[in-house]
Amino acid sequence: MTGPTRPTPRTLSEAREDYNPLDFCLHRKNRLLITLERVTLRLGDRMLLPGTSWEIRTGENWAILGPNGSGKSALARAIQGDCPHVRGKLIRHDPEAEGKRIGYVSFELQEEILAREELREDERFFSGRGHELTSEELLRGKDGDPAALDRLLDILDLRPLLGHSIRTLSNGENRKLLIARALLPAPKILILDDPFAGLDAGSRPSLAAAVTKLMQEGTQIILVAQRPEEVIPGISHVLLIQNGRVAAAGIREEVLTPARIRRFAGKAKALPEIRLPLPDAGKAPETRTDPLVEMTNIHVAYGEYVVFNGLNWTVRRGENWAVVGPNGSGKTTLLSLITGDNLQVYANEVYLFGKRRGEGESIWDIRRRIGVVSPELQLRYRKPVRVRDVVLSGFFDSIGLYRRPDREQEAIADRWLEILGMADRADRFFTRTSYGEKRLALIARAMVKSPELLILDEPCQGLDGANRERVLALMKEIGERTETGLIYITHHEEEMIPCIGHILKLEKRERTVTNADPVPEEESEEPS
Repeated sequence: MTGPTRPTPRTLSEAREDYNPLDFCLHRKNRLLITLERVTLRLGDRMLLPGTSWEIRTGENWAILGPNGSGKSALARAIQGDCPHVRGKLIRHDPEAEGKRIGYVSFELQEEILAREELREDERFFSGRGHELTSEELLRGKDGDPAALDRLLDILDLRPLLGHSIRTLSNGENRKLLIARALLPAPKILILDDPFAGLDAGSRPSLAAAVTKLMQEGTQIILVAQRPEEVIPGISHVLLIQNGRVAAAGIREEVLTPARIRRFAGKAKALPEIRLPLPDAGKAPETRTDPLVEMTNIHVAYGEYVVFNGLNWTVRRGENWAVVGPNGSGKTTLLSLITGDNLQVYANEVYLFGKRRGEGESIWDIRRRIGVVSPELQLRYRKPVRVRDVVLSGFFDSIGLYRRPDREQEAIADRWLEILGMADRADRFFTRTSYGEKRLALIARAMVKSPELLILDEPCQGLDGANRERVLALMKEIGERTETGLIYITHHEEEMIPCIGHILKLEKRERTVTNADPVPEEESEEPS
């Protein structure tokens, strides 16, 4: 006989209140699964977490917390068997702790899958054969019980995504697909590296509830998180990394004390003064209300799925906009029309800086006036170049650095690395930095050319508390003290910067609908 089901919590806080420790299987034997004995990890030419000792036992669910670049993901990958150690011992005490019984979801995995799909796209272009990888094919490519797949589709609200190309899905939708994919083989241990990044406010508590239920049913979770508040119900133990070493590891309540959480959050250093005037700084104020972006009666569709039908939007010089809406509402598609990454821009009436797209201007003419920071750009930027060269590539809008910068450009790049606290990582290979460090480098890349328009798609995604504070303060400075216009996307209300004066709200369309009413037109209002 089953008891009444609880409604899905609306927030992570409500999910925590619903958690009852007695719901978890306390009767299991507390036997060892994995032991690390004074291990030192190696990532490229870097040594991480020297002398780390850690035990994982049956029935334990762990969270790993630490600042950007501290080695959180490397430690999780070592448990999976994908990051080598150069000293010490890693002992697996049970066949269920072997790599094939460990599921893994991360941004790097998402990057690998999308990279393979891009290669297939090139093959399709030259051969004229093949088709795009769909969400259903991605899921059914893993071994698993069909009944389990059916259940996961409901738990993670994935049914509307079936049959759609993974390249048409939002960042958050792809994250949920990969979590379902990792769960299909019924792993003993599931590693979730920053699973809430990119998810909207409605999806985060639903995912938290789903993962909590998995823990109740016997799947052990290792959660890599940037925010202490994302340590979801059911996490029994916490490993905390500070100053390049394990600072504490043990029972959740003993590790995550209020004093430790305050120290963990840290404070960003004061921002250096920004002295990078825009090229048009000498123009008369009355000329700065001309439109930067104009979209008229926009229609965008992928097959039968209509993203926009009748969207109108204008961004004028001197305005800072936020674009808000749930995963799958079209935010990334909207931005791709501006950057030129979506070819449907040429079938629509889109004006940038007063010129209609497709009437003679090159994509490079447009891009030199726009700075972009987005998860999609970060996924595409896989060149084995140093961080400083990534920043310098912003002057030339290239993925990789193929032209020699001049001394002034080098000085500007170094200044932005200093502003973002990345000067000590300038010579590090971009592919060997953490997800959050990559994001900071791409913010510097976007700003080196003092763009007229700066597009920020989840700029704080993957950043620890101190770096979030630094970036938000920087965005506020740019919005208030420079003439760069901002188009800003975030799923976190607390990250809404005060210089935002206008909001475009998008609603999610059902993917099964072929003809629907127009997406609501722009709604401009003062943020509360």
